[in-house]
Amino acid sequence: MRVIWLCEELQLLYSVTKIDFSAQYRATPEWRALNPVGKVPVMVDGDVTMFESGAMVQYLLDRYAPGKLRPPVEDPGYAHYLQWLWFGEATLSRPLGEIVNHRREFPRDREIPEVIEEMKTRAASALTAVADHMVGRKYLVNDTFTAADIMLGYAVGLGHALIPDRMPEHLQDYWTRLQNRTAYQTASRL
Repeated sequence: MRVIWLCEELQLLYSVTKIDFSAQYRATPEWRALNPVGKVPVMVDGDVTMFESGAMVQYLLDRYAPGKLRPPVEDPGYAHYLQWLWFGEATLSRPLGEIVNHRREFPRDREIPEVIEEMKTRAASALTAVADHMVGRKYLVNDTFTAADIMLGYAVGLGHALIPDRMPEHLQDYWTRLQNRTAYQTASRL
């Protein structure tokens, strides 16, 4: 989703190949040759094959959109851009992913409530940090939409889906603003 959203924002040509999302297919040697841990996504760009979405975003920006969707390195906002770019994946997505992984391993009637609760608490703490930062702001950095909004926005959407009761109320405007972007809407339909 993040890579497709970025391509839409940058108006880059791309194609999406739908795959069998089952664990059985993702364990095949064919898929593992593309992603050694059997996860999604995979991106192929000519002779380059990548399997980490954050790296894909950075690669596409560097290769096809120098200077777009991020502040210049000399801009004081650049450090904050990097911070929020990686916060979405490293801090917010991690406990949300643990909820998904736990529920994949343990059916609802066998899940361990303490594990789910701990991950919800960690994710809620991260969502609160984002919400506090967004007070009085339209976007994360310099009030300008950047790739950090894509990376973090995707994780905010996961939080909205997985722990809606823990979403800070004042984060909803940001999430709605992201969902209203044409590029997001196009990417989310694929």
